[in-house]
Amino acid sequence: MCEANAYIRRNGHDELVLEAVDKLIPENNQVSMVNIFGQQKIVKARVIELSLVDHKIILEEITNL
Repeated sequence: MCEANAYIRRNGHDELVLEAVDKLIPENNQVSMVNIFGQQKIVKARVIELSLVDHKIILEEITNL
């Protein structure tokens, strides 16, 4: 399996947003994600880190637009 879990980093802690992410599309100050179960999440965030070996996607919430 090549899926990764997506987390938002807040106050130095990573909070799970979506498990088993299959597709991630960053656009217009937001990130759209779909997992292998068909669940979709859209968050106002940007990708700050990808850890492919650990299967982790770290996002940073965008609060000022």
